[in-house]
Amino acid sequence: MQMSDIPFGTTDWSAIPATEHPGETGKALWRTCQFGTIRVRMVDYTPGYLADHWCSKGHILLCLEGELHTELDDGRTFILRPGMSYQVADNAEAHRSSTPCGAKLFIVD
Repeated sequence: MQMSDIPFGTTDWSAIPATEHPGETGKALWRTCQFGTIRVRMVDYTPGYLADHWCSKGHILLCLEGELHTELDDGRTFILRPGMSYQVADNAEAHRSSTPCGAKLFIVD
């Protein structure tokens, strides 16, 4: 990731409008800022959310609240709780997310 031409700034995430992204079940609410080629998001998943696709985009993800279950296409599963993160490169392991109880994430990709 190359970060350039981004002046210092602050973000009030509560002032960013949320966009709704339905999953196979549940929904994700994204608050998104774009800084050049870098997308930064605050994402809230509703309880019972299951992604409707396998993702091959790279991310750095931090769990702020709740519990996020991540399944890789090779069958491995991981559970993130508040204070835990994961990172994955573009086109590395395909992954999909779910949450039984809801989750809030901070994501950079």
